Amino acid sequence: MERFKGKHIVITGAGAGIGKAIAARMAEEGGEVHVFEREGPSGQDAVASIQEAGGTAHLYQVDVTSRSDIDRAVDAIDRIDVLVNNAGIAAVGNVEATTSEEMDRVYEVNVKGVFRCIQACLPKLKADGGGAILNMASIASRVGIADRFAYSMTKGAVLAMTLSVAKDYVGAGIRCNCLCPARVRTPFVDSYLENHYADRKEEALRELSEYQPIGRMGTPEEIAKFAAFLCSDEASFVTGGVYDVDGGVTNLR
Repeated sequence: MERFKGKHIVITGAGAGIGKAIAARMAEEGGEVHVFEREGPSGQDAVASIQEAGGTAHLYQVDVTSRSDIDRAVDAIDRIDVLVNNAGIAAVGNVEATTSEEMDRVYEVNVKGVFRCIQACLPKLKADGGGAILNMASIASRVGIADRFAYSMTKGAVLAMTLSVAKDYVGAGIRCNCLCPARVRTPFVDSYLENHYADRKEEALRELSEYQPIGRMGTPEEIAKFAAFLCSDEASFVTGGVYDVDGGVTNLR
């Protein structure tokens, strides 16, 4: 498939996990991918793997908490057809355990980072007759998850921003949707298990997997397939959508 031939795609946090898989998928389908990544080495690895597979990708060292970083990168891109807001960080703890500093840290990345990137990319999306924005939310924006107070707050905000942008820019030909994944087996999950459950990693992995009624975690590639569809012209009638990619968590648990 060449659904993204001639398209310029910006993906934040594309150095690892879901973002890296989305970048690879869209490049495989002919897109010119612009990787916005804070961590230089992981960004370089993502770009190199795309190029080795015959795709086109460029790296911009961007911290989404910095509007100047974002503006510098956006200014270097001739046109933008697709924006995928994937960059995000996690936080563990209930409301009592969450400090003001932790709340601000997660909010800066997960909420204001999405806001900054949308605001910076909109002029180019509008100038070229529209395009697609995809925001990565989470099932945490849809269901209650223990000890994820700050994280859930930010993902709820991402969902609300999605609906607002979809409403405000439908007339400009810009579609905006969001995905709400359940647990996905990424390097972050492996690191989480190592840091918090080193003495019983296999048991903890089984618990995380069985949380999904389907009996396992998702893969980054599964999320990337859905993301590619929503950002392609095949989804030209789809906007303001909130999609659970969750192995049945939202409706079957």
